[in-house]
Amino acid sequence: MNKTALRKNLVNVQQGFTLISKACKGFTLIELLVAISIIAIISTLLLANFNAARERGRDAQRKADMRNIQTALRIYYNDYGGFPASATETSIPSSTVIVGCTQSTGSGPFKCMWGQAWAIDGKTIMSTLPKDPLSSQAYQYVQTDADTYTLSACLENKSDDKGALAGGAAWCPSNWMYQVKP
Repeated sequence: MNKTALRKNLVNVQQGFTLISKACKGFTLIELLVAISIIAIISTLLLANFNAARERGRDAQRKADMRNIQTALRIYYNDYGGFPASATETSIPSSTVIVGCTQSTGSGPFKCMWGQAWAIDGKTIMSTLPKDPLSSQAYQYVQTDADTYTLSACLENKSDDKGALAGGAAWCPSNWMYQVKP
């Protein structure tokens, strides 16, 4: 190599840490791979945060639903002198529902299904009995006696301070639930 070429390469090495001449513009394969790797790592972290935020949002919806159902149960109690009975619903895996609805086909009481109206004796208790935000889960209502019940929802976020262990209940895959009682 002549002195001019060596000087030109030395300048290139000092300025850009590369032996590529100034005539070639663009990125090297290594630079592109590093950039793509950084973007992949950042997007993975963001996706995990978005999923956690969606879980917390569904859990907040469940808690609000529990409070609304609790209010409706109190209205029922005031009108009928006791809380409605509970029953297992076979169409929803491992679900217990409220028995306290009337239907046009008979006098009842019939099972009140999650996601449908709760009405009895021509009175609407709730226009829509809320259902769990995930179709694979359902709320649980269990009447202990005429004056006591337990209303439960399975939470997705195990770090929720309002939650409690579900005791290995089959209806709660996360084993972390939120309960309300009268």
